[in-house]
Amino acid sequence: MSTRETTLLGSVAEASWLAPAREQLAAAVRHDRMAHAVLVQDAPGAGGAQLALWLAQLLLCIAPAANRPCGSCPACLGVREDRHPDFTRIGLIEESKQIRIEQARELSAHLALASHQGGYKVALIDPADALNWNAANALLKTLEEPPARTVLILVAQQPSRLPATLLSRCQRVRIRAPEREAALAWLSGSVGEGPWEAVLDVIGNAPLLAAGLEPRAVLAIRDETLAGLRDLTARRADAAQLADAWSRSELALRLGCFENWLTERIRRALGAGTYSAEMRDGTHTDRADPGSNVPRLFDLLDQLRALRAALATPVNRSLVLESLLRSLVV
Repeated sequence: MSTRETTLLGSVAEASWLAPAREQLAAAVRHDRMAHAVLVQDAPGAGGAQLALWLAQLLLCIAPAANRPCGSCPACLGVREDRHPDFTRIGLIEESKQIRIEQARELSAHLALASHQGGYKVALIDPADALNWNAANALLKTLEEPPARTVLILVAQQPSRLPATLLSRCQRVRIRAPEREAALAWLSGSVGEGPWEAVLDVIGNAPLLAAGLEPRAVLAIRDETLAGLRDLTARRADAAQLADAWSRSELALRLGCFENWLTERIRRALGAGTYSAEMRDGTHTDRADPGSNVPRLFDLLDQLRALRAALATPVNRSLVLESLLRSLVV
């Protein structure tokens, strides 16, 4: 973990919107009521992964104080650097889009061993919603008869992708996206001043996601995406070429801009006015435009959100996106 990531971990642990979750988890540890499995249900960019690591440190910290890990003892440093003997973390390997059964079996074998330091054994799975069916079932066997003083922490944005039998054995901790004011305050204090309001207009209230992006690059992609949509609706651009170009570069970010654009068109068609800075550049068609048909726009919005949700699957992104873009001009 880099120095910057270490700094962000500390500041996220103190983020105001995570306080209820921190208090809930700290109370469970303090009263020795920690569940064998904890599911951190994370909103994108809200800090769920960092909270999970904070919990792992709290469980293994040598000198916790005020219901929080010290962050500097050998145990806390070992967790942060993935070298603590009683802590293990699994996630996606290389280009894989799934966590495989072999990884789950290795994790179960690790948890079955006695603790090296006489305390908890902790495992972190992120993203847990990438567990394939066989891997999830392999973990379920461990949760049905969990070894003493073991804690499995799962971080997921789409827990519905996990088997209900596994979810039923997890204590849930829900992390919602922070309010805009809290997100902006955290970004300014932890990362520094910048055009964060405009960045969050593009990506939503996802401060941890924003912290890993270059603001100028985000705004440049926003402007380029809106220009492409403007040219497409004016029939100066080809849907196939635009879909191919988007699929090759920052597709997730471009789809976010596209969703904002569609949402704003719906608002304009309903006479609700504008709300985001990136939408005030005159790129939208007039309310009288046939493309402002509200039911049709809602249908396109549903298709777009389905595509965004399917980005982690082997879908033909360019082909699906081309079909969606063509729907704007037919």
